[in-house]
Amino acid sequence: MTSPTASTSDVVDLLALVAHLEATAFLRLAGAAAAAPEPEQRLYLSRMAGATLARQERVLTELGRLDAAQAPEARMFTFDHVFDDYEARTAPSSWWEEIMKSYVGHGVAEDFCRIVVDAVDPQTRAIVCEVLDGGSASAESIELVAAAARQDEVLAARLALWGRRLVGEAMSVVQSLLVENEFLARLLEAAITRRDGDQAALAAPGVAPEVVPEDRAAWLFSQLTTAHTRRMERLGLAA
Repeated sequence: MTSPTASTSDVVDLLALVAHLEATAFLRLAGAAAAAPEPEQRLYLSRMAGATLARQERVLTELGRLDAAQAPEARMFTFDHVFDDYEARTAPSSWWEEIMKSYVGHGVAEDFCRIVVDAVDPQTRAIVCEVLDGGSASAESIELVAAAARQDEVLAARLALWGRRLVGEAMSVVQSLLVENEFLARLLEAAITRRDGDQAALAAPGVAPEVVPEDRAAWLFSQLTTAHTRRMERLGLAA
């Protein structure tokens, strides 16, 4: 099976979305840093926010290399309001809920990008994966929430419930993105086709490869749900 190649236009749009995700993460982390109850938390989150800007710049640089006809920032700004409804529906009631929102909501978006980025060229894929892997789901941020949850059973129960609400809303955002942005649907299809081809190539003789079912959306949301469950397990919280 020949793997389809994503068009330059689709790759540029994906990079613009990833850059926007980093911008969103920066604003949330900066706000959480300003409201942190402890100076150590404030310093840690401030450093995380600064690192987010650095990752965003790397994506914008690649975006400018691929599309010299338009300013990278202008491409990124096309996604300016795609998360407005999600933000309105998931207003946190505490600082810890704000931290969880960064971890869960941003994590779902990152997992989606990790799936569709399999459709692009190796150089772009390496850059995007490096940016995503350096995101908000760091070992330090996991321990920050996990330690608080271990010390407070009531907080742990509230954060587990909040996490379930966040993931439901985040899945709705992914669904809307796929419906409203044809390039994402194309990248998802191309990524799945490439995955099926890779599975077939790696399968042992006489063993049928694991092939993605025809219901692509169901498969996608199953993958995102599994990743979310692992994310919550790292916090010691029920998904």
